[in-house]
Amino acid sequence: MSKVLLINGSPHKQGNTFTALSEAARELERQGLETEIAWIGTKPIRGCIACGTCKMKGNGHCVFDDDICNETIDRVNAADALIIGAPVYYGVPPGQTLALIQRMLFAGAEVANKPFAAVAICRRGGSSAAFQTLQMPFQMVNAPIVTSQYWNIAFGLDPGEAAADAEGMQTMRQMARNMAWMLRSIAGAALPAPEQEPWQPTHFIR
Repeated sequence: MSKVLLINGSPHKQGNTFTALSEAARELERQGLETEIAWIGTKPIRGCIACGTCKMKGNGHCVFDDDICNETIDRVNAADALIIGAPVYYGVPPGQTLALIQRMLFAGAEVANKPFAAVAICRRGGSSAAFQTLQMPFQMVNAPIVTSQYWNIAFGLDPGEAAADAEGMQTMRQMARNMAWMLRSIAGAALPAPEQEPWQPTHFIR
């Protein structure tokens, strides 16, 4: 059975981000998939300082082991697909959510060829910018992006209010069905992953 990890990137454990992710998780389970919703909590999460120690050690973990980053990397590595949801703060996801994404991807979390979806929750505005911000890092690491009938966005302020956003909840369910279909298609095809050429970094200042 394939497993989908859903990361709740909100400081509120059971707020509207949880509501949206739970709607997706229920549909994923109806599609025969295992799910886990992991909350990032309220403790500080370091930002990446680009020290490169993770690359030198090559163990796929951040050298700083005093927050949830490495634990989350292990959960990501054990999953077959990933969904990250977050609220909108000043037009972008919370800083701790972005810090976690950047560190775990830079350290080498195994996300290549794993279906990925972003989910953004907002009271009123900034949802599309936050949604794009969550999605862009995974487009750089060969993670297939799961779409829906609309951008994966839902609206709400008070905890649980997003459940009343009928279109938002429908979008979560359609995204979940699309993810389940993608996972089944990948498993059924049983094809090797696409070849990746060695990276050729090009800088535009000479």
